[in-house]
Amino acid sequence: MGSPPAGGNPEEEPAGDLLNSSDGDLYRGAEELWAAPENEPGPPHVLETPPAASQDRCSLAPAVDVLSYSEREWRGNTAKSALIRKGYKEMSQRFGGVRRVRGDNYCALRATLFQVLAQSTRLPSWLQEDAVSMLPNQLEGLVSRWTFPGECLRGGGTGDAALQLRGYVELLRNKWQAAVDCSSAAERWQLCERAFQGGEEELGLLEALKLLMLGRAAELHGRMQAGKDVPLFCWLLFARDSSDCPHAFLSNHLSHVGLSGGLEQVEMFLLGYALRCTLRVYRLYKADTEEFVTFYPDDHKDDWPCVCLVTEDDRHYNVPVAEAAEREELGSS
Repeated sequence: MGSPPAGGNPEEEPAGDLLNSSDGDLYRGAEELWAAPENEPGPPHVLETPPAASQDRCSLAPAVDVLSYSEREWRGNTAKSALIRKGYKEMSQRFGGVRRVRGDNYCALRATLFQVLAQSTRLPSWLQEDAVSMLPNQLEGLVSRWTFPGECLRGGGTGDAALQLRGYVELLRNKWQAAVDCSSAAERWQLCERAFQGGEEELGLLEALKLLMLGRAAELHGRMQAGKDVPLFCWLLFARDSSDCPHAFLSNHLSHVGLSGGLEQVEMFLLGYALRCTLRVYRLYKADTEEFVTFYPDDHKDDWPCVCLVTEDDRHYNVPVAEAAEREELGSS
């Protein structure tokens, strides 16, 4: 397991700015909006021309060929470019395409949840439990000052946060059930394409996912306090001065996800635990090392569903895509 980055994770531009923009590239992180160094790849200009209204565009760009994308975006002669291209070449043995994910600091959550919904053939038992619906009330002392993105603000931001989050949890459950009820994998992907269009519905789903992460963090912290066994990542998560308890974790980390920063590496483990899902991540800058493919978490690879992500820097995450006929098989591998 790799060590989490020491500092914060200012992954991309704030959600409100990008989601309301009509002329920016919604799939580019902040670091890509700056001028690229000489001999390093420039920003991706050729995926698509953004439409006049960003809400008419899925938050995942259409798939492009992995190797063509790699050669275009990392065409420089530097050691880093060569390493990233090598990583893409290795990844291409399993995936033919890649979908760039909207760059607004939700990318890890969005890339994960999109695939979880697109690959689900049954509603997980834990999501059907009453405890999930009651989570906002159980955590009311924590969520009373929940920070919502602009698209989700109601009543000037003075509404009942627990009630609003409960609605988002119900939205997540209903959307998941709708995906399960689809008659084919293609129909599920189309459902996700419609759901992930920006705006309150999509961001509500992602805020619900953040709530599940907070609930899992509170549960695991309680187990630690009681001297019970917990996954190894918990000791890293709560060893940070800025997240030594669930309240500090929410205030200093989770509240900023989607607004001013993305998930740090150790928080990817928590995301996996929140969804009871293994995230298989191709970390391209780690090509030629044992960390090239990292599992978040790595202790349920045999009994939890698996989704795949790809990252060039542990900050922005995109979605590798296999042929349509292989998607369901990859979801169970």
